[in-house]
Amino acid sequence: MQVLSSLKSAKKRHKDCQVVKRRGRVFVICKSNPRFKAVQGKGGKKR
Repeated sequence: MQVLSSLKSAKKRHKDCQVVKRRGRVFVICKSNPRFKAVQGKGGKKR
C-alpha cells in the first residue's frame, strides 16, 4: 500500500478505484487491481 500526500491522481488510476474514509484516514481501494491501494493521513489516537 502506498502512502501519498495527495490522492487526486490515485483516484483516477483505474475505473474501479474508490475513495473510502476509515478511522480518520482516507483510503483508495480497488477490488479488481489491488496494487492501486493507497492511504493518506495519520490515524487518530485510541483511548
